Order: sequence, then structure tokens, then C-alpha cells
Amino acid sequence: MSGTRVKFCGLTDPADIPAAILAGAAYLGFVFFPKSPRHLSTAMAAAMARSVPPGIMKVALTVDADDDTLDALLAAVPIDMLQLHGDESPARVSQVRSRSGLPVMKAVPVSDVSDLEAIDRYAAVADQLLIDAKAPPGADLPGGNGLAFDWTLIAGRRWSVPWMLAGGLTPDTVARAVRVTGARQVDVSSGVESAPGIKDAGRMAAFGAALA
Repeated sequence: MSGTRVKFCGLTDPADIPAAILAGAAYLGFVFFPKSPRHLSTAMAAAMARSVPPGIMKVALTVDADDDTLDALLAAVPIDMLQLHGDESPARVSQVRSRSGLPVMKAVPVSDVSDLEAIDRYAAVADQLLIDAKAPPGADLPGGNGLAFDWTLIAGRRWSVPWMLAGGLTPDTVARAVRVTGARQVDVSSGVESAPGIKDAGRMAAFGAALA
């Protein structure tokens, strides 16, 4: 389990950056989606991103963003990777990847075996995949809902690009999730918060320690 790469997503406070790094972050995620309690202004995100040392990937999470929105975001914030967390089609993923010149991670929601076919389709066009729990019907947020899916659905499966496990992971569950799925990378947001959008340094440390 040692060597599992961690993405701490939805950072909202400058103090989250050093806390996440101390907890072993390989990726730091910034959310640009107004409905989310983790949404950042471009000014705040730019200031936070500029404080990230080299070698840690800065990821911008967007949801069905149009070209103008992405262009403005990338002009303002020094980002290393885009995470598309909406209903973007494989064609849109390819378009964003080409237009931005950045690697793209596509989130694919899973709740049952019928959802797995989409993972293969997105693996053909994305640089990485984020396999996440499907949001409940009527949810305002496509992710960050603190929900897990049945990890055995993807146990032992491999895809042609790197992938990351997400969905309801906590310091108490992440080690088991990695054992069941074989994930080499994991993503956490609500599972290391004291309140929606408020990261807890102690929980981040415990999450990293659970994978040591």
C-alpha cells in the first residue's frame, strides 16, 4: 500500500496547502464549480497554486465548463491538469485536451456494473481516469458527496491509462478500499473535512498515515 498516490481535492484555505503536503499529497485539487462549498475564485486559486512547490500536480476541477470559462481559468491560475467532472463526452474530453495543451483526468461515476463500459470509452481519450461514486438523483454536486460505491465492481480491473479511486474515502476506509480495488491512486475531499469545504489537517494526516 505504501506508494499509493493521494489527491487532496477541494482545498479552500491557503493553510490547506502545507497541511496536504505534510500528509503526503501527490496532487492538490482546486474546485471551480459555484454550487460546491469548495468553489474557489480564480484570484484565490491563483494565490494558492503559486504556493505549491514543484513536483506536486495542481489539478483544476470543472463541471461542463465551456471554452471561454476554461480559457479564463487557465490564463489566471497556474494549473498542471484539468479534471472534467461533468457530463463531458469523450469527444469533448479530446477537444479540451487538445485546446488546453494540458493532461486531462475524466471523472466516471459508478454505481453498478452497467457503468463500467463508460470507463473504457473515456480511457481511450483521457490521460487519467477518476472512478467515483455516482451522485444520488437530484444531487447538486457530481462528486464530493461523501458516498462510496461497491469497490468489488472494479476489483482486479486495469485500464490503459492511470486511474484514481474516489468516493466517500476516509482515514478509516481508504486502506481497505486500496486492498479491494488495487488502486495505486486515491482522491479524497469530504472525508478529510470538519465541515463542508473546511479541510482538517489532522484528518488529512490520518488519511496519509493509513496508506503508509
